[in-house]
Amino acid sequence: MRFRFLYQFLFVCVVAVGCNSCQQTELIPRKSLAEEQLLLGNPSGATTDLANYNNYLLLKPQYVLSYSRDRGTPNWVSWHVSAAWLGDASRQDNFRSDASLPEGWYRVTSTSYSGSGFDRGHNAPSADRTKTLDDNSATFLMTNMIPQAPNLNRETWARMEDYTRSLVAQGQEVYVVMGSYGVGGTGSEGTAKKIDNGHITVPSRVWKVLVVLPEGNDDLARINTSTRVIAVNMPNVMTVRDDWTSYITTVDAIEKATGYNLLSALPDALEEVLESQQDEGPFTN
Repeated sequence: MRFRFLYQFLFVCVVAVGCNSCQQTELIPRKSLAEEQLLLGNPSGATTDLANYNNYLLLKPQYVLSYSRDRGTPNWVSWHVSAAWLGDASRQDNFRSDASLPEGWYRVTSTSYSGSGFDRGHNAPSADRTKTLDDNSATFLMTNMIPQAPNLNRETWARMEDYTRSLVAQGQEVYVVMGSYGVGGTGSEGTAKKIDNGHITVPSRVWKVLVVLPEGNDDLARINTSTRVIAVNMPNVMTVRDDWTSYITTVDAIEKATGYNLLSALPDALEEVLESQQDEGPFTN
């Protein structure tokens, strides 16, 4: 479900014959939108401390991310996909710098990838945020982008994104964490380690974890040993295979490659079970 408010207070006025009375009733605290996007935990312990410039926490209503100033890309992005986030808002295509980055940091621009042979690859996809124009627009901030090989971005990765939304259309909701690591990928202009005069690092691998639940409430408490967890890790190259399911792996394997602690909000015993399992489908849209 989509949470709107952290705290609310409801004032109920009761009018009775011969007297007026007013009582204050506190509603149950609800998660903020930022907390919703980070429900599964903070994989790298990112903070808003300016000294933590390569693991800097950026909180958006639409997604949450850990940003690396030196790489010029997010380390990971976390978000929630449900029917409440999907609608008919059009794709905005307004790629732009993120003004929320600290003063003095280099800000990747809409043209920073031009001529590099790499796409401006979304982490949180535009099509996952179509409820409002503002939601969709937020996905075009350059802090949500990585240099992604065109064949990966437009084909294999796009098919996995489509599959995620097909699960929502079937009555599911999905918590997603996506990231990238390593140095050096192959785009349409060949192999590169850096672009934009060295300001942006091209990752060698791109990964994603999906936690799938039936639509409902109290989501964290509903995750159990039978919950479906889908993890993939793909090379950032033009020769990537068409079938995204051929890159399925375990959360444990991604953690070993990245050093992150994924699904850390879960009880340790449950986390251990889910992270060791490799999903076997079904994968039909």
